[in-house]
This record gives sequence, C-alpha cells and structure tokens, in this order.
Amino acid sequence: MYGSEIMAAFAMAAQIGGAVAIRATGKNDIVAIKKKTNLPIVGINKQFSDYPVYITPTYESAKEILDVGIDVIALDTTDRKRPNNEKYKDIIKKIRANYPNVLIMGEISTIDEAIETLKHGVDLISTTLAGYTEQSKEIKSIDLDLIREIKKISGVPIIAEGKIKTVEDALNALKAGAYSVVVGTSITRPEIITKRFVEKIKEF
Repeated sequence: MYGSEIMAAFAMAAQIGGAVAIRATGKNDIVAIKKKTNLPIVGINKQFSDYPVYITPTYESAKEILDVGIDVIALDTTDRKRPNNEKYKDIIKKIRANYPNVLIMGEISTIDEAIETLKHGVDLISTTLAGYTEQSKEIKSIDLDLIREIKKISGVPIIAEGKIKTVEDALNALKAGAYSVVVGTSITRPEIITKRFVEKIKEF
C-alpha cells in the first residue's frame, strides 16, 4: 500500500472518519497529504540503515520534513545508536533553534527512556516503540502500564501508539492516562487486517 497517492487517500478517509490529525512519514507523502486534507500533520522520516534507530534518526532527516511544513515532529528518543553518532538531545536543540513553532514528540519504549527524554523538554511523549526494541520485546499489546507510569511522573501529554488493534485498546489507553491515540496498522494495512480475520476463521 505504499505510494504518496495511496497515503493521501488513506488520510482523506481518516479525516472523513473523524481523525483530528495525521501521522505520516517522508517528504513526498506529507506533501501529498497536505494537498488532500486540512488536518495537522505529525511528521516522521523513516530511514532504514545498519543502525537500529530509523524514526527521524538525524537532524537532516528531521529538517527534510520540517521544511515542507508539519505541526509536530516525532523522533526516536531511545539511547540506541544512530547515523553520524548523533544524539537525540542535540537534534532536539537544533529543532528548537531553527523551528521554534513546531512541537517535538519523543518516542520511547520504556519508562527509563521516558524519564530521560522528559529531561530534554519535549512537548509530547509517545509509546510508539514499546514492544519494538530489545529493551521492550516482551510487550505484545498496547503498554498500558507504561502509560500509567509516565502519567505519574509528568504532565506532558502522552500519545498512545503501537499495537492498538481495537476500539477497546484505544479506550483503555485513554483510561490509563493517554492524551490521545494514534492508530496505524489497523487502519492502513489491509493485508494485516485481512490476515487477522483469516487466522481466526481458520482456528474456528
């Protein structure tokens, strides 16, 4: 389902369905989505390499999408290695200096990462990486405990993302203290949605 026209169509459908913002990756997709919707954009720039960090891993990857106009920039704020030996705290500083009106969202997988990220003045914090790092690989569903733990230590809005498969998952995330939820795969990956139905039917 990759392709900017397809992503723009998904974004339009999400807006019609009542979504209040769109999370999108890459310059081309973001530009296409901005032409088709009037929703705020949470921008990321996935760049896969030999390094484990791929969600907006460098300042240049952030700049590429900041320059096309987004409302929130999201980046991996785990302490894992990234290209050019950059540090996320330095990327945050550069974004603050050059794009002062853009909100910054730190994406983490554990409470320790959340604690460290919050020290660097992010505007939002997201559970996007829970279950997707070596430190959190035991997480198989939306990490409600992580949301609760972050809520205890900070008033920064928590964006629940990752492994939200059902409406109940989304509601439970809000009940746990999330400010809002991001639903990805369960909206934009029809092959996976289909597979879930097929597997259950086969079990029956």
